[in-house]
Amino acid sequence: MSTPLNRVLPPPVAESDSTPVSGRLSSGVLGTSDIVFMVMAAAAPMGVVVTLLPMAFAFGNGAGVPGTYLGAIGAMLLFAVGYVRIIPFVQNAGAFYAYIAASVGRTCGLSAAYVAAFSYFALSASTLAALAFFCELLFQRLTGLKLHWSVWAFAGLALASWLSYHRITLAARVLGFALAAEVALILLLDLAILTHIGLKGLDVLDFTPTRILAPGLGVAAIYAFNGVLGVEGTAIYQEEARRPEVTVPRATYIAVVFVGLFYVFTAWCLASAAGADRVSAVTKSDPGAFVVNQSLEHLGAWGADAVSVLVLTSSFAAVLGLFNSSARYLYALGRDGVLPRAMGHTHPKHRSPHIAGWVLTVALLIVLVLSALAGLDPLTNVATALVGLGSVGLMALLAITALTIPVFFARRGMFGLGVTVAPGVGGLVIAAATVLAFLNYSVLTGVDSVVINRLPYALIALAAFGVCQAHWLKRKNPALYLRIASTRIDDGPGSQVSP
Repeated sequence: MSTPLNRVLPPPVAESDSTPVSGRLSSGVLGTSDIVFMVMAAAAPMGVVVTLLPMAFAFGNGAGVPGTYLGAIGAMLLFAVGYVRIIPFVQNAGAFYAYIAASVGRTCGLSAAYVAAFSYFALSASTLAALAFFCELLFQRLTGLKLHWSVWAFAGLALASWLSYHRITLAARVLGFALAAEVALILLLDLAILTHIGLKGLDVLDFTPTRILAPGLGVAAIYAFNGVLGVEGTAIYQEEARRPEVTVPRATYIAVVFVGLFYVFTAWCLASAAGADRVSAVTKSDPGAFVVNQSLEHLGAWGADAVSVLVLTSSFAAVLGLFNSSARYLYALGRDGVLPRAMGHTHPKHRSPHIAGWVLTVALLIVLVLSALAGLDPLTNVATALVGLGSVGLMALLAITALTIPVFFARRGMFGLGVTVAPGVGGLVIAAATVLAFLNYSVLTGVDSVVINRLPYALIALAAFGVCQAHWLKRKNPALYLRIASTRIDDGPGSQVSP
């Protein structure tokens, strides 16, 4: 059924009419499990458990961390309720880019696209640097030889680029294997802890308001939301999904619920193992060794070694997932003509966004080379500087997308718990966490550097650039402006509106 909105907006640019075959991604090749593997691997469960959870215990609200993670998952589920409802209306690999543009206009959409692409890029570079650091340590421990961290970073980038160049199903299989291994090991540690302390050893008071609202809640909330970043990436793969109207929503719910309950249960086990009154002090003494020490105590030496190895596979899986996400944003911008159109081309055989991938590879290579030449430490300098930047950017986009979804449906005369209330409430909670992350940015980075801790302002500058470019295009090249986030948006049979 046609709405008044259909009559006042220009007709959409449908892909079938505007996009050459060489510019299309593979269609119908990803199932629910493939998409779940892609986004969960980008969330890096092992990396979260080994690095973020101990930091939340140490500098957050201690034993209240499991309850804080549960609250974060509740907010993400509210976000997902509206997120999956807008997916059938807006079919575009740009996800945030397309949704914000369809809700509040092309100018805001273009601004969001640059922030999203850069945020995923920053997280890719950060994770590559961390991967290189851990590879250097493990190789030196096993062989006694030391290879400069940049060698491992270049190798990781080359492999990620090669996998991204080929058909997306190959990357999904690699990520699925890595994800299964790390999740299995962490769950094995959880069960070992339960065996040692018994079900009665799990402290249910960790979910009470007294512990959740303890000093440090804001810091814990930052790490909680930081840990679930990536699960929103399901929509990025909708153009490549089988039956996207079913597959993508299903994958979104599975990813949010599984990742969330996995973190809550693991945090609960670790907090109970250390003791509610001791977990903060124990983790604060050596956050990086906390999970390894728990593995050594409850699984033995092999468990500690396995954690050390799987941190590497988890990091690489995250690199690959983040690389694919960033490449698809560049592809969407190139296809719409905002960036060079070559980026909107896909490989004739693999249907991968290979040119966008090569551009991303070169950009990451430049960051790694400059960092190595400057003598920067891969963990304390490179990873630390960029992880917070990407995390704050994605948290902000999550909040904005959640808050604009109700606008999208309200403009179409659609109101209700799922389309307006739930995403709006979820968006407000995520927005509050984003403000906390911005105000407490030094907690995310873990350093006192003024330069590093002012990096989030670069996101504001990038967003402003997107706004300026959109206004310039609107005046100088209206036809190109109308292509921004161009997509097919269906009310039903025979009904379309454009962003």
